Amino acid sequence: MEIELHNLNIERSVLSSIIFEPSYYSDAAERLTSRDFYLPAHQAIFAAMSEMSAEQIPIDEEFLRKRLIKASRYDEEIMLDILGTTPLSNTYAYIDEIKELALKREIIKLTTEIKQVVYEEQLDAAEAIDRVQKRLFELGNDTSSKQFRSGEDIVASTLERIKANKERGNNGVIGLDTGFYGLNRMTNGFHAGDMIVLGARPSMGKTAFAMNVTANVLQKEEGVAIFSLEMSAEDLMLRLLSIKTSVPMSKIKVGDLNDDEWARLSDAADFFAQSKLYVDDDSSVNINKLRSRLRHIKMQRPEIKLAIIDYIGLMADQNRVEANRQQQISDISRGIKILARELEIPILVLCQLNRGLESRDEKRPKLADIRESGSIEQDADIVMFVHREDVYTAKEEKERKKQAQKSGKEYRSEFREKPEEEAEIIIEKHRNGETGTIKMIFQKAFTRFIDEGFQISVEPRYYRDTKIEIEYKSADMPPI
Repeated sequence: MEIELHNLNIERSVLSSIIFEPSYYSDAAERLTSRDFYLPAHQAIFAAMSEMSAEQIPIDEEFLRKRLIKASRYDEEIMLDILGTTPLSNTYAYIDEIKELALKREIIKLTTEIKQVVYEEQLDAAEAIDRVQKRLFELGNDTSSKQFRSGEDIVASTLERIKANKERGNNGVIGLDTGFYGLNRMTNGFHAGDMIVLGARPSMGKTAFAMNVTANVLQKEEGVAIFSLEMSAEDLMLRLLSIKTSVPMSKIKVGDLNDDEWARLSDAADFFAQSKLYVDDDSSVNINKLRSRLRHIKMQRPEIKLAIIDYIGLMADQNRVEANRQQQISDISRGIKILARELEIPILVLCQLNRGLESRDEKRPKLADIRESGSIEQDADIVMFVHREDVYTAKEEKERKKQAQKSGKEYRSEFREKPEEEAEIIIEKHRNGETGTIKMIFQKAFTRFIDEGFQISVEPRYYRDTKIEIEYKSADMPPI
């Protein structure tokens, strides 16, 4: 038995209620568009009501009739049916029912579109699935009803946002709190719809920094979705556990822990087990899979406020010729930016830098150092780099020692690896704000970044064979 996916009585009741009590229109307009009504005449009436509301014309029987006659959309019999229907005292349930039936009709319509995509347009399976997933996401989030917005509407919503930000206490964070004071101060947090690129040479700490941001966001009880193309989910968890416990990752890996460290590890494990963390470590993920899976997890877990991709270069086919690879990166980059706006979350994209920068005297990264930088730089709202000068100093010292050994000379180096190194987060592009350098400290044993001048206190730890004290005195951060 086929179920009717419309209810004309409900549609008449809602339209009647608006005519007799125009204040009900705002309730209906918040959930419905004219397309949500089944009967074309009902669609025309609600569309006319929308026009009249925008023009501040009273929504009553007389003005509505004139508007419909002028548009050649007036049906007297249907209007009499509506006027003869008893108005409702509470329209919310009826409005929701109209929307529910409209969505079901759209789903049925989608089945026809699927056949068209597969048979007529002859798209490959991945593209077809991506298109269907996108349409389903739109239906689930009702984004298909978005239309042009007037300047008056945009100004009103912008002022509301400013007021909401003011109520946060003037801490400068109006986006997603990254957990880093300096980064928050320069970016005001990561903003919904933004594509944020984090670049670095290997071993600089780009994945480590992304995991630090992850731990900070999870601490705020927000959700994070990670696509890890290079490391397993377990490897990422080892880093998170070390960051959280202040126990060196090398000790956690082999389980060489004392009673206190086991207790901290247990507490941290419980925290991450109950957190809103979701990891996809499929190394073969491409842009179509990524879009499909991120839409799916976002629909299931609306609490996700940040997505991380580690890293973009692995999403392209390494075997393609350079020209094709650049086009792939361009398509992937643009796809990620569109996806960030569609899902209304920031997406943090990690990328490798060209090795050419290592041959320069000044090794601080620049925008041109991004592999296939043109499209990535263009699409990104923020481009930032991780830089640790001591990484290069250590490499240079090892090379000098190697050359000395080859020539039979004795070489004594003054350089000593440190448990903590100075680090910089360099913001080279910021579409909606300032650029500059944020000074940080990198605690190597824990793969942990902290703000320079931000003080924490942890137990003494062992780094290699040398006992070191990692302790900071408390201090308040200066106001913005």
